[in-house]
Amino acid sequence: MNISVLLYNIRSLHNVGSIFRTADGAGVKKLYLCGETGYPPREEISKTALGAEESVPWEYWIDPLECARHLKKKGIKLVALEQTKKSIDYRQFKSKDPICLVLGHEVTGVQDPMLRLCDSAIEIPMRGKKQSLNVAVAFGVAVYSLRIV
Repeated sequence: MNISVLLYNIRSLHNVGSIFRTADGAGVKKLYLCGETGYPPREEISKTALGAEESVPWEYWIDPLECARHLKKKGIKLVALEQTKKSIDYRQFKSKDPICLVLGHEVTGVQDPMLRLCDSAIEIPMRGKKQSLNVAVAFGVAVYSLRIV
């Protein structure tokens, strides 16, 4: 599956670095770092990316919504990794089209303006008291599942 990833206001540079490293391992085509998301070169990103910020193609966009519209015009389906009323279990998701997985802010997630642009939403079922995982961990779970579909 042709997968790219849009990081929508990810605050933690360590999370950004971890996402770079996992993206490299999973063969992600490109990262779109948007809004408040930090971008290389930054020591905090390099610390967790371990050089993946050099091997994974990326672009920075000030406006996340503009980036999302650009991707949609290119025929890329936007898939939010977010709990919504319409989200499906990430293990059930299938697509023949190229997708861009949209990751949101660590606390507030993928916000409504971006969700309205997304074609689908997937979620990871939670069994404990906490209703979410760390964004970098959730990305790892989802992207590897999508890669084997």
